Amino acid sequence: MDLSLEARGDYQRNAIDGDAVKDDCGFKGQYLNLVLNGNITPKLSYSFRHRLNKMHKNQNFFDATDWLHLDYKPTPAITLSAGKQVVWIGGFEYDRAPIDLYFCSEFWNNIPCYQWGGSAGYTFNRQRDQLVLQFCESPFRSFWEHSDMYAYNLLWRGSHGPWSTIWSVNAMEWKQGRFMSYISLGNQFQLGSKATLAIDFLNRASNHQTFLFKDCSVVGEVSVRPIKRLNIFGKYSYDVNHSGTAHDLLVLDGTEVQRIGAGVEFFPLRNHDVRLHANYSYSWGSNANPHGATMDKQSIFGLGLTWKMNLLHFKKTASQSSASKAHVLL
Repeated sequence: MDLSLEARGDYQRNAIDGDAVKDDCGFKGQYLNLVLNGNITPKLSYSFRHRLNKMHKNQNFFDATDWLHLDYKPTPAITLSAGKQVVWIGGFEYDRAPIDLYFCSEFWNNIPCYQWGGSAGYTFNRQRDQLVLQFCESPFRSFWEHSDMYAYNLLWRGSHGPWSTIWSVNAMEWKQGRFMSYISLGNQFQLGSKATLAIDFLNRASNHQTFLFKDCSVVGEVSVRPIKRLNIFGKYSYDVNHSGTAHDLLVLDGTEVQRIGAGVEFFPLRNHDVRLHANYSYSWGSNANPHGATMDKQSIFGLGLTWKMNLLHFKKTASQSSASKAHVLL
């Protein structure tokens, strides 16, 4: 069993057209996560992550729980999972933990990506490919305070030489009985031994709406590690919705915003349990959401520190260790 805390604190300056946003400037505690992972048997494992700094809605403890699920592996290739999970949508920006991100697309900032449900995963092709089928609560249920809304997701995660993928097709109720469909194509390319390039494309569509490119997001990020303890990255995102409908509740109709930025991460310890970072981004365009995360003439500068604290660790037996290596956590 592993029990740990991970924390991040930043100094941030958020400004619109040069004027500081007073409520979003200064020193801030960004994340404080409690993480628990372990095995009940060689085939049965659990995983739990809870944000200690996140407010609970309606006194519901689980609102601050990112995930809490039980995973069963009847064979090395099959994983069955149930509990609160990540909603399986493709893309490398979406796949990364929030504590490891500094500025993101408008879609990323608005998607309620942790929901209760179940999934089944199948790993094949010598562990290079995995298909995951998931049935869960719809991320849009929070907009309507309605629990009886669902999502159906199929994801492919692949690794073929320098090319890795996180692709998905998704059907989600944006309103009870009415569906929004996603096609998400996340691609990452290894450029030599020290650089990676990730490109995500997410298209969104609903009934009676032009299908391709009217409502979509594009994210690109290049990362270079000149040495193991240093990472330098640049990132661009583009969110647009010219669908002419009010069906997309995350990137609103009339939105067309872009963001570009760069940053650096330094890991002073070999185990990477401590990280220093600095980042800057600038965005421009029109956001139909007056409370959106990506606004016209917005600049964000940040400096911060992230660290992980191992609270409890039990060494596994040889049989448990072998089972853990084969385990694919959903």
